[in-house]
Amino acid sequence: MASLAPKTAPHPRSDDARRSAWWRWTPRALALAFTAFLSLFAFDAFEGVEGAAERALALGMHLVPSALCLLVIGLAWRRPWIGAASFGLLAAAYARTAWSHPSWVLVISGPLALVALAYLFDWRLSRARARQTD
Repeated sequence: MASLAPKTAPHPRSDDARRSAWWRWTPRALALAFTAFLSLFAFDAFEGVEGAAERALALGMHLVPSALCLLVIGLAWRRPWIGAASFGLLAAAYARTAWSHPSWVLVISGPLALVALAYLFDWRLSRARARQTD
């Protein structure tokens, strides 16, 4: 019995195109995952705070770092060099302010630096692609 589904040829993508697409989306996915992870710390806002207004204010304050990460992701969506520079600066700034807590630095600055490196690779690849098409 013949299949009713149309036969389609596999999409002719080169290894370079696949690698390029992978590096295009990896920093954005890592940054969004890190922002979700960082948002989990906002649940700390509910401990020891009474009253709805005070809780809302505490929650808002705890979500400021996540909002900052979302702002950087938005700015870096089409300009990966912004993501590389911004996440790198955020990693260095957090490491400097939390230096007395090495485990905090590892948990927060480590992923920020990894995201910055992923954006850097994406930026370098996008520049190489642009040079090839010129």
